[in-house]
Amino acid sequence: MTRKDLIEIIKKKQSLLCVGLDTDINKIPDFLKREFDNPVLEFNRRIIKATAGLAVAFKINTAFYESQGEKGWKNLILTIDMIPKDTFIIADAKRADIGNTSRMYAKAFFEKMKADAITIAPYMGRDSVKPFFDYKNKWIIILALTSNIGSKDFQYLTVDDKGTKLYEKVLKTSSKWGDIDNTMFVVGATHPEDFKNIRKIVPDHFLLVPGIGAQGGDLEQVLKKGLNSDYGLLINSSRGIIYASSDEEFDLAAKGKALELVNNIRKIIKF
Repeated sequence: MTRKDLIEIIKKKQSLLCVGLDTDINKIPDFLKREFDNPVLEFNRRIIKATAGLAVAFKINTAFYESQGEKGWKNLILTIDMIPKDTFIIADAKRADIGNTSRMYAKAFFEKMKADAITIAPYMGRDSVKPFFDYKNKWIIILALTSNIGSKDFQYLTVDDKGTKLYEKVLKTSSKWGDIDNTMFVVGATHPEDFKNIRKIVPDHFLLVPGIGAQGGDLEQVLKKGLNSDYGLLINSSRGIIYASSDEEFDLAAKGKALELVNNIRKIIKF
């Protein structure tokens, strides 16, 4: 998917919503486990159907599928197949290794699973990320400033006598590996005070923003400080949407939560 395509989807749906499909077999409604041979896939099918009209993107956290072994991998592929064509598909896999290994990761997620984007850990350097850039109209989403509490352990460390923080160095360096047409950055909504500074470093790139909802990120501050001329934000919510209810109408509850978030976005920005 090209940058132009993504922007057109945002305008069409009047949304920046990314729905995270972090599907945990232990958290889905019990009736699905009683009535369906493949309850995870049925759960995903209903969530996708309910929220696709509001979601610009779906982010699939691969760990929840890998943990289920062979069946989980099949469900991952089948879930991607269910996502409408006018929706950006992110494999949240956080891969990167030496060049030959990264090349195989890229082949797995871009060729075999047909994802539009993959999340990447940049800390092994340029050569570990470069193979992902060999694919046209695919996106690399680089971890810059993550939403978890432990982000402060390393990402705020200063790396030179100018006081440059590690996450700033990551942004400045890795933004040169690709360009605004194939590179995004993960920036957690739990760091709203840093968005203004981040936009000084990468003013035109898209940012994937986790941490809204269950992690308590500040949506209004993220939008005010993080938007650019092409919108430039994908606002992710996972648990806050997909686990909105555990009853038989869980999909309608998920749609309601998704609509609530989209309406809050629409109150602040114009499409």
